[in-house]
Amino acid sequence: MGLELDLYRAEVFDRARTWADLNPEERRRRGVEACRDLDAEALWSLTEAYLTLHGASGTETSPRTLKAYRWAVNRFLKYAGHQTVNLLRATSGDGVRFVRSVEAAGLSASSTRVQLAGVRLLYSALRWAEVTQAAPFADVKPVRDPTAAWDKRVPYTHEEVQVLVLAADARMRAQLLLCAHGGLRVSEALDLRWNDVAIEIKSLTVRHGKGGKQRRVAMGESLKTALEALPEGDQVIGGSYPAAVERLQRLCTRAGVAYRGHHALRHYAGTRLTREGASLDDVARHLGHAALETARIYAKWSDEGLRRRMADW
Repeated sequence: MGLELDLYRAEVFDRARTWADLNPEERRRRGVEACRDLDAEALWSLTEAYLTLHGASGTETSPRTLKAYRWAVNRFLKYAGHQTVNLLRATSGDGVRFVRSVEAAGLSASSTRVQLAGVRLLYSALRWAEVTQAAPFADVKPVRDPTAAWDKRVPYTHEEVQVLVLAADARMRAQLLLCAHGGLRVSEALDLRWNDVAIEIKSLTVRHGKGGKQRRVAMGESLKTALEALPEGDQVIGGSYPAAVERLQRLCTRAGVAYRGHHALRHYAGTRLTREGASLDDVARHLGHAALETARIYAKWSDEGLRRRMADW
């Protein structure tokens, strides 16, 4: 897996160099031509090159993120073709109308934000290539989502997690507990290697987290036992993201638990820690959150005080 990751990063960098190695005038000429022809392939290539060379994550930008941004760029180019938008002279009005069209199509607030991030990235790339100075999305904001974050990301209950764990085989039990007790993102659980697991001191080193960060994660006795039941090799869980999703969906169906994805297991970890008295700082550190404000969501879920006060009304 490490070799595959290195090869993937090398391929991404090589693609970026096809634009970076051009002299500025030729890069500009190709960019102008791509805008004129609404050439989706060329414009995405330019956007990816800019992200790889100037983005915060560089070649470590995940394939999933690239796919989401490419989706956004392609959607905007189709819109520009239908609405005869001149990419080189696009205005804030064009930007607003595109985002409102995305919202009107029924995309969720989170998907709309991805679309906006993707098209902003496209125009950053165009300005880098000196194709245009237009910034049609600079001041555009999506409609505020009326649903609070804690109402959209409902965690699995303790009872549901217990049912899933009992119904799972050894590999799936470890996958569940890495997310539900260790608080790992599913991508982190799949990437975890045995040389990052210190069973004797109940500790994990998560090396490929969001944004390329690294953190130490404490494990409880249940997770320790689940990991000890697995054969050691290179990766602890391994496999692809789609396969992991399919395994969890099948398990939920078999156990009679509503499927809410792997992230709801991670939310369970945050909620349980908060309910048991952990500080927001501890919760944020366990889950790898950069901001305490993110961890505050779990306090909303774990607060039973209002429910108890209303019980006798």
